[in-house]
Amino acid sequence: MLSRIKNIDWTLVVILLLFMGICIPVVHSAITNSRAGGLSASTSNMVVYYILGFIAFFAVGMVPYQLLIKYALYIYVIGIGVLMLVWTPLSTSLNGADGWISIGGLSIQPAEMFKLVLILGLAAYLVRKQRDTLLFWKDVIPTAAIVMIPFAIVMVQNDLGNALAYLVILVGMLWIANVKYTHALIFFVLATGLLIGGINAYKTYHEPISDFVGEKRAHWLDRIDVWLMPEEATEKAKYQVERAQLAIGNGGMLGTGFMKGEMSPRVPYTYADSVIAVIAEEFGFVGMAFLLLLYFILIHRMILIALECRERAGPYIIVGIVAMFMYQIFENIGMFMGLMPLTGVTLPFISYGGTSLLINMACIGVVLSIHLSNKKHQETDNLLKTDHLEEKDKENKRKFKMPNFKF
Repeated sequence: MLSRIKNIDWTLVVILLLFMGICIPVVHSAITNSRAGGLSASTSNMVVYYILGFIAFFAVGMVPYQLLIKYALYIYVIGIGVLMLVWTPLSTSLNGADGWISIGGLSIQPAEMFKLVLILGLAAYLVRKQRDTLLFWKDVIPTAAIVMIPFAIVMVQNDLGNALAYLVILVGMLWIANVKYTHALIFFVLATGLLIGGINAYKTYHEPISDFVGEKRAHWLDRIDVWLMPEEATEKAKYQVERAQLAIGNGGMLGTGFMKGEMSPRVPYTYADSVIAVIAEEFGFVGMAFLLLLYFILIHRMILIALECRERAGPYIIVGIVAMFMYQIFENIGMFMGLMPLTGVTLPFISYGGTSLLINMACIGVVLSIHLSNKKHQETDNLLKTDHLEEKDKENKRKFKMPNFKF
């Protein structure tokens, strides 16, 4: 245990502390200046979430990640069971999504928690494949099936953002597991064709699609309308994106100053999904660039740890986590710039929310565990190398004879 504490990756710790230093003031500003009444969110809650998050980070980091891989199947099955709790009396709805459960007054989002479960499950399955490249029917299809089960469950719960995150994790982990280039090319062509065809079909048959979807998922179409057909979207559907864009533009280069935002208070959910509007307006382009730099350093550090791995499971897990973070960052920022449809995806480590923060911190904890395992392997190698050199030195001394000088 002491050796693991000694080898902690302090780069990860410093980055997480910087995220906390950004999150707490920004969330405080968003909640204080919000014009929405009856908010259950509070700055003190976010401080508690971060304290619990750091406990989760260090606790998971001290556990050898090989244990998580060993019991990944059981974790996956339990995770599926937790996802289904939303169809029990514990279920509750939040912002149009049914994927929440309430336990002791705490609202928990199982779909958010399942991201880490899915990454561990996929890594455990792929690491058992001893082939140089993945076979389509024997490897790729079963791997996709592992993802499609929770994907279907979460889609039924009206949580499109997390469902798409599962697909991104699948693509990233198949890539690092060495899927055949021909299969990757076919997938890319099909995905591009389906995307272009789907967009054209949506625009052409908008009314029939609206009738088919019905009222329960009408908010999906409202968000897609803002993304693809903003001129035809309703004012109510465009309100959040338009106000966020005004706040982002109002920030300029250096921002208006802490808690001096003029437009962001008009944006819904600035403490959660729309937190980027507060950062951009109050701290400007410079503040946004600093935040993106932190994300880049975090991802770069995780990739370096993956490159040091001696075991195959480590890189699989890290690439899954990197794919998850990159999707969330791009989706959260892109949806307020017209690049992506509006979803409930949070900005990692910054948006208000206990479930998402705890899972993100636990993910970095797994990365820390992989780093500590790498250090253990390096120390073992150095010890073996030292023992070998000592044995070789002793052998040389035994063979050494004094020269016979004659005068």
